[in-house]
Amino acid sequence: MPHQHPSSRTRYRQYRRRLRAPGADQADAKRIDGTDAAPTAGTNRIGRGRGFTVLFCEFWRMLKGHRRTLLLALTTLSVATLLGLVPLYGTKLVFDNVLGGKALPPEVPAWIRMPADPKGLLGWIAIVMVGLSVISLAVGMWGRWQATRISKRVAVSARRKLFEHAVRLPLHRVYQLKSGGVASILREDAGGIGELVFSMIYNPSRAVIQLLGSLFVLIFVDWRMLLGSLALIPTVWYTHRTWVARIRPFWRDIRKTRQAIDGQATESFGGIRIVRGFGRHRTETNRFTLSSHLMARQELFAWWWMRGVDSVWAVLIPLATAVLLWYGGSRVLSDAARVSAGLITTKEALSVGDLVVFLAYLTALLGPIATLAQSATALQNNLAGFDRTLDLLAEPLEMHSRSGAVEVDRTKVLGRITLRNVTFAYPGTNTSVLSDVNLDVAAGQTVALVGPSGAGKTTLCNLVARFYDPQEGRVELDGVDLRDMDVEGYRRLFGIVEQDTFLFDGTIADNIGYGRRDATADEIAAAARLANAHNFIIDLENGYDTVIGERGVRLSGGQRQRLTIARAILANPRILILDEATSNLDTASEQLIQGSLRALMSGRTSFVIAHRLSTVACADRIAVMDKGRIVEEGTHDELMARSGRYRRMVELQTQPAGEGNDEETSLAEMGGFGST
Repeated sequence: MPHQHPSSRTRYRQYRRRLRAPGADQADAKRIDGTDAAPTAGTNRIGRGRGFTVLFCEFWRMLKGHRRTLLLALTTLSVATLLGLVPLYGTKLVFDNVLGGKALPPEVPAWIRMPADPKGLLGWIAIVMVGLSVISLAVGMWGRWQATRISKRVAVSARRKLFEHAVRLPLHRVYQLKSGGVASILREDAGGIGELVFSMIYNPSRAVIQLLGSLFVLIFVDWRMLLGSLALIPTVWYTHRTWVARIRPFWRDIRKTRQAIDGQATESFGGIRIVRGFGRHRTETNRFTLSSHLMARQELFAWWWMRGVDSVWAVLIPLATAVLLWYGGSRVLSDAARVSAGLITTKEALSVGDLVVFLAYLTALLGPIATLAQSATALQNNLAGFDRTLDLLAEPLEMHSRSGAVEVDRTKVLGRITLRNVTFAYPGTNTSVLSDVNLDVAAGQTVALVGPSGAGKTTLCNLVARFYDPQEGRVELDGVDLRDMDVEGYRRLFGIVEQDTFLFDGTIADNIGYGRRDATADEIAAAARLANAHNFIIDLENGYDTVIGERGVRLSGGQRQRLTIARAILANPRILILDEATSNLDTASEQLIQGSLRALMSGRTSFVIAHRLSTVACADRIAVMDKGRIVEEGTHDELMARSGRYRRMVELQTQPAGEGNDEETSLAEMGGFGST
C-alpha cells in the first residue's frame, strides 16, 4: 500500500504537543512530510536560540566597515528627531499666548524675537513649525538613505558569506540541506539580516531619542502627570517577557518548514521526468499543498501571539491618554477656581496650553514605546532568520588542512597516488565502505577500478579527490599526506567526468570553459573537437553561444556527456577521474572519443571506473574491488591468466546468456562491471 502522508492538521497537532512538552526543542521536529528529518540549519545546537545580546554582538561584527556611516546616520537621526519635537511646543504658545492672551513665557530666550500682536505671533509660530518640520525631514531623509544603503550591503555580504560557507560544507551535509533548502536559507534567512539595521538599531535609536526628548520637556510641564505616564513602561518589559520572547522560536519553526518546502519543490522539478513518467504529479502537488497548509497553520499560530501584543497596546495607550486627559482637565478646572479664589498664582496653575502640550508630548513619548512593542514581533522574525544563519555558519567546513599545510606547486607534481591501509565510513554511519585498502598508482599510470555495485569504487575516487578524509590510514600524493596539503590547490590538479553529468544553465562555451577560467574561444573549440562534440555544437542555432538550460536539459544524454569530457580536457588536469565517463554514449560515439580519452590520459595519473571491457582492458592496471577491499590487481592479461574473479566477470559479460557457468550464481557473486 502506498505511503500515506499525514494531514496538515495532524502534523500541526503533533507540533503543538511538542511545544507544550517540558523542555521541548524544535530541533527534534519531524520533517514536513512526517518522516524523520535530516539535520537542518539550527539542529547542531541544543536550545531554542541565542540570546538577544549574543545576536546583537554578532550583528555588530557584521557591520564592520559600515559602522562609521551608521553612526553618522544615527547622528542625523538624533538631530532630525529632536527638531521634530520642537514644533509640538508651539501648541502651548498658541493656546496660552495667542488665544489666552498671556505674556510670552520667561523660558523663551531673549534673542528669539516674536511678534507682540496675537495674529503676528500665530503666523510666526506656524512658519517656524513648518520650517523646522522641513529641516527635520531633510536631515532625517539623508540619514535614513544611508541606513538603507547599509542594510542592502549587509544583506548582500551576509548572503555571500553564507553561500561561500555552504559550498564548503561536507558533502553529506550539503546533500541533507538540498539545493532548494540552501536557496531558502540564502533568500529568507540571510536576506532578512539587512533589515536588522532598522529593526534592531535605527528604529530603536529613534524611539529612545524621542523618548528622552519628550521626557525632558514633560518634566517642565507637570512632573506629577509624567510619573503617572511612566507607569506604563513596566508594561513594555512584561509584554516582552511574556509574549515577544516566545515568538522567535515560532518563527524559527516557520522558516524551517519553508526551507523544507523549498527543498521538496526543487527536488520535484529536478526530477520532473520521473514525476511525469510515473504519473505522480498529483502526489507531488498534494505533498506541497499539505506542507504549505502546515506552514500556514504555524503562521496563524504566531499571528495570534503577535496580535496579543498589539491588542494590549491598542487598549493601553487610549486608556492612558483618557485617564491623563481626565486628570489634566480636572487640574485645569481646579486650578482656575483656585486662581479666582486667590489661593495660587496664574503662573502656578496648570493652563490649557500646558495640558495640550503635555498630551502632545505624551503621544510622542508613548508612540515609540508602542511602536517598539509592536515591531518587536517583526524583529523576532528577523532574529530567527539571523539565528538560523549563524547556525549554518557555525557548522564545520568539509576539512581543514593541518597547520603549515604545503602549497601545491603544479609544475613540481609528479602525480603518484598512494593509499595506505585506508578505512573509511561515510559520516553518520558505522559501516565501513572501504576496509584496509592499499593501492600504489605510479605517476602517469591509468588504473581501472572494477567490481560489483557497492564495492567502493566511487568512494575510493572520492578519497583520492579529497572529498572526504579516511578515518584510518592515509592518502598520499608523491609521498605527502593529502591532509598536509592545501585542499584547494590540490583539487586544482584534478579533472573529473562522472556518469551523472552536470551542466550549468548557460552557454555551451561557458560550460566547457568552466574547466579553465582563462580559456580562449579557440581552446574551447579544440577541447570540444577532442571530445567529439564540435560537430553537433556547430549544428545548433547559436553554436557555442547556445543556451542549454538548467542541467543541460536541451541536450541529449550523449551530448551532455561529451561536453563534460571537453570540460575535463580543457582543464588539462594532472590527475583524472573518469567515473563511467562514456556510459551515456552510443557505441559509435564512444569509439570516436576513445582515442581522445587515451590521449587525455597519457602522462596523467588516471582512475577509471567503467563497465565496458574495451575501456577496462586498455588500462595499465586493473584493481578488482569487492565489499570495500581490493581482491585482485594486475593487467588485463595477468588477471585473465589467473582464472580468478576478474576473468569470471569478463566471461559473464562476453558469453551469450544461458551458456557457461551458473549465471544466477555468478551474478549474485560478481555483479558484473558495476558503476558504483
